[in-house]
Amino acid sequence: MLQRLNFHAMGCEILALIDHDIEAPMLKQVPIWFEEWEQILSRFRTNSELTHLNMIHDQPIQVSDTLWDVFGAAQKAEQMTNGLVTPTLLDAILEAGYDRPFDNLTPQTSFKLDSVITTTQPLTAILANESNQTLTLPFGMGLDFGGVAKGWAAHQAMLRLQAEGPVLIDAAGDIAISGPRADGNPWKIGVANPFKQNEELEVLNLNSNGVATSGKDRRRWLRNGILQHHIIDPLTGEPAETDLLTVTVIAPDVMQAEAAAKAAFILGSHAGLEWVESHPELAGLLILDNGEMLYSTNMEKYL
Repeated sequence: MLQRLNFHAMGCEILALIDHDIEAPMLKQVPIWFEEWEQILSRFRTNSELTHLNMIHDQPIQVSDTLWDVFGAAQKAEQMTNGLVTPTLLDAILEAGYDRPFDNLTPQTSFKLDSVITTTQPLTAILANESNQTLTLPFGMGLDFGGVAKGWAAHQAMLRLQAEGPVLIDAAGDIAISGPRADGNPWKIGVANPFKQNEELEVLNLNSNGVATSGKDRRRWLRNGILQHHIIDPLTGEPAETDLLTVTVIAPDVMQAEAAAKAAFILGSHAGLEWVESHPELAGLLILDNGEMLYSTNMEKYL
């Protein structure tokens, strides 16, 4: 029997599923966990730990276990993607107009015409002292953990719940799965059609995997009459110019899937598919603006 809980957190809809006949009391704790994590990791909350960290430069700040763990996840994502996915793009994201929770952005939103030159720095520019768990941000750097935090939270919730039975956590398309369903069958995950609402292009059969989708089909807004989206290319400091609409990636865990989907999206269809193929642990489905669909070699085993 599937036990389910839906709630809103981190600017998106969250779904938690446990496949077990006996009621799982811990399921009710999931929204509490997400609220605790959001209070630490949100750049939109003026009293969050991340906001405090972003305000102080050139001096070490001791951080919580949660923020330290997410920083470590961000480091792995940056290394895996050769710097394409990094949380050091806060200024560029703000310049693109994503300066408030997405629910508060409207198509009529306009921003100043004068452009601010944004610079990006790698995470290695941050002095991280493991012995006392401190981070020292250089002057001019701000962090936005964004999708890394969402994937990390989905993964953590899955780990905490898996003692109750087979678990699936879906944080707006960042999906963490603990293992096969109670009957031994895989979970069936639909890949949404970005061109037709409430329609699926494919159904994935997943066991203990992570899957994530990144794209420009949902989180979009107008800035001075120009369509913007939230995935920044660190090479330009601007929303990525790509021929891809969405990218779905399956990986050993949801954090890797989230980083890989963003990297492939930024690279574009040709280079993105090559990049996915170069990582044998990944499988990808890339959907172009013109509706064409590209499948990596490994994707076949999940269909």
